[in-house]
Amino acid sequence: MADVAHDPGADLSLTSTGDIALVDGASETRQRILRRLVTSAGTYIWQLNYGAGLPGLIGNTTSAQQIGAIVRAQLALEASVATTPEPTVSTSSDMLGSVSIVITYTDADSGQAQTLSLPLGG
Repeated sequence: MADVAHDPGADLSLTSTGDIALVDGASETRQRILRRLVTSAGTYIWQLNYGAGLPGLIGNTTSAQQIGAIVRAQLALEASVATTPEPTVSTSSDMLGSVSIVITYTDADSGQAQTLSLPLGG
């Protein structure tokens, strides 16, 4: 089922005719993962435990390993991410506290392996 094309922090996308653009397939899964990771728990009123709240971790003392564990737990809750093979999450941090996250997962609908890279500023 298609969803509205909208990446967190960006404007809605429009088609050439001015309609709101839709997204499906692997792009929809990527969008769903991003939305889940940036939404703070307790802010989605229809499902209060939804979201990882990664932007809220910027400037905290949360380790790269803890962030990786949060991401893995959230991926396990996302129906569009296949459980087999299990998604992998690699995190690395620099001296300034920036964390880079690389997620490798399988799209549940297509069965195709996907990679998503996210910087988490410090």
